[in-house]
Amino acid sequence: QVQLVESGGGLVQPGGSLRLSCAASGFTFSNYAMSWYRQAPGKERELVAVIRSAGGSTNYADSVKGRFTISRDNAKNTVYLQMNSLRPEDTAVYYCKAQGQRRWGQGTQVTVSS
Repeated sequence: QVQLVESGGGLVQPGGSLRLSCAASGFTFSNYAMSWYRQAPGKERELVAVIRSAGGSTNYADSVKGRFTISRDNAKNTVYLQMNSLRPEDTAVYYCKAQGQRRWGQGTQVTVSS
């Protein structure tokens, strides 16, 4: 069965950095584009970044472009989100998802606060 386990979140000061990881299993990871989403309190879930199955091609929400980088290691069945220059408005629960799959992981909380 599909399993997605996000990790790496935590409390960070504005301007700081975090790297999130999502470990995937239960499907052929290298065949799927992978995405990161986030959901802040009282707001809809937002698509943050997408990376194609072979890597290389990426897309980002305007709000994170230039600050966040999505990457993947198909040998490790893992997708990453490097988050730099974090802002309080980045505070949210971050989730990963395979394109075309319905399963979500449990998410990892990112809190940006002084």
